[in-house]
Amino acid sequence: MKITALETFSVAPRWLFLAVRTDEGITGWGEPVVEGRSATVAAAVAELSDYLVGRNPFRIEDLWQVMTKGGFYRGGPVLSSAVSGIDQALWDIKGKALGVPVYELLGGAVRDRMRTYSWIAGDEPDRVAEHALERVAQGFDAVKMNGTGRTRALESKAELDLLVGRVAAVREAIGDAADIAVDFHGRVSPAVAREACRLLEPLHPLFVEEPVVPELTADFGRICAATTVPIATGERLYSRWDFREVLGAGIAVAQPDVCHAGGISEVRRIASMAEAYGVSLAPHCPLGPVAFAASLQIDFATPNALIQETSLGIHYNTEGGSDLLDYLVDTSVFDFTDHHVNLLTGPGLGIEIDEAAVRAAAEVGQRWRNPVWRNPDGSFTEW
Repeated sequence: MKITALETFSVAPRWLFLAVRTDEGITGWGEPVVEGRSATVAAAVAELSDYLVGRNPFRIEDLWQVMTKGGFYRGGPVLSSAVSGIDQALWDIKGKALGVPVYELLGGAVRDRMRTYSWIAGDEPDRVAEHALERVAQGFDAVKMNGTGRTRALESKAELDLLVGRVAAVREAIGDAADIAVDFHGRVSPAVAREACRLLEPLHPLFVEEPVVPELTADFGRICAATTVPIATGERLYSRWDFREVLGAGIAVAQPDVCHAGGISEVRRIASMAEAYGVSLAPHCPLGPVAFAASLQIDFATPNALIQETSLGIHYNTEGGSDLLDYLVDTSVFDFTDHHVNLLTGPGLGIEIDEAAVRAAAEVGQRWRNPVWRNPDGSFTEW
């Protein structure tokens, strides 16, 4: 079998799909994207295709090594995301050719279903309690919310009280049996992160996600030591080498993104590294159906997988006009039953992409960009 072509599709709300074609008629699907930079990643995929066309798609590891290391310059979100989508598609091809789900090629299933969580509210959290109740009514027993909006290097008691009040409102609405994850989105300083996490301790968050930006990875040890709240991070770390420092710093949850951190191949390796530190895996996944399917394939084969993010109904999707299920032939594969997704049984990634719908959406395309935020004094602040 040989790779014959790679074709990308930019589709709403902010996704980039990839079809990898073969001379035996099998097409593998991937999702190579940096949100807001999809055209740049598509260009990187096109550059990598010069090497890939004519190669055997079954040689996934060898192709991964060449794609990540063969160009001399390594790493970063654009190259890693391009490799990630290609890697997903190669696993999809191999599973389809052999007639088995990808998790069978990773050692087989270690669980029959995977727990999921869903987003509530938006970039600047409001109506969080009401939205949390809606998610519970949909069958979820865990939700994630942004904790803060625009944040300064040192915050007032009033702003910290707002953070705690939002989380407390969700806890009161959904009770103690359900879980709340709080995403800081890298918006706060290490000093604010330490104080905020201590204030949140009585509310028992499932975890606090990305309290600081990845440039401040060296501060994770102090943040973790200052609180009993489990700390999670990883959506902007792109390889097992990026994860080395945080895994030893005391984090509780590793959150590599299968669309950014080298695909199925590398996320599985990151998960194994995390297991050696007693760290759980919760793949970051606010993206589309290919990303979700690829994440689940890893979850089903990974002993330390904790919970899986889903983008169903996330604010990016509702604002962008397309949602998680819109490009699937059979949406029932992602049915949520008792806050879980059952083991996918189809070959490859376990989903069938509606290529006609993808092509129609790609004719319109998308140019999603993340907001640029400023403080009241006009200075830039993290979104």
